Amino acid sequence: MRYFIYLSYDGAHYHGWQVQPNGISVQEVLNKALSTLLREPIEVTGAGRTDAGVNASLMVAHFDTEAPLNSPSAWAGRLNKFLPRDIAIHKIIPVIPDAHARFSATSRTYHYYIITEKSPFEPYAYRYPLPLDFDKMNEAAQTLFDYIDFTSFSKLHTDVKTNNCRIMYAKWEQVSPIKWEFTITADRFLRNMVRAIVGTLLDVGRGVLTIEQFRTIIEKKDRCSAGTSVPGNALFLADITYPDNLFDL
Repeated sequence: MRYFIYLSYDGAHYHGWQVQPNGISVQEVLNKALSTLLREPIEVTGAGRTDAGVNASLMVAHFDTEAPLNSPSAWAGRLNKFLPRDIAIHKIIPVIPDAHARFSATSRTYHYYIITEKSPFEPYAYRYPLPLDFDKMNEAAQTLFDYIDFTSFSKLHTDVKTNNCRIMYAKWEQVSPIKWEFTITADRFLRNMVRAIVGTLLDVGRGVLTIEQFRTIIEKKDRCSAGTSVPGNALFLADITYPDNLFDL
């Protein structure tokens, strides 16, 4: 049987989602907990790979088990007792055998948070005290819809076959007097893509880049031409969508 597992985590103490040879990862912790509970080797496959320090208010992963779970909701509660406080399971749902947490996903949404003053919640936002023109940043963000090749915002030397993505939504919104939220939705994301886009939009917001220069950076397809990647602590994987038929058992 195959199951989707919905979870969230604080990424501060992890070397990202994916199992690493020299550091603890969310995937490794989840594998060990499920293997202990189900008494068989379990390997979960995530919907994506969040980098070191990046958070998820919603991650989806799938796993296979030999015996059907008689009560997935009860197993979610048991799993939570095995996991550390910074990883929380929300639900476990049976899916069709060929459902895939990564390849079946139709969209993913990330949030990035900027604060302009000191805040006790600073570990989950990027403090940026310089004046920013968010209207210009939104104008630049709209140009993302005109392109599909985002090589300029991709980490170098990755193993993906294409750097093409379809961005469906990208916008900055003020959520408090000192806090701004950037929301971006796409069918897929490249490694480090959101953090590189945000870093380059910040250059637009502080007047270092014009809208046309932002376009030129995308068209160059050269990571060295884009802005610096912003810190991962303020980035959250926030939503993942799937076709309804994956759950038609």
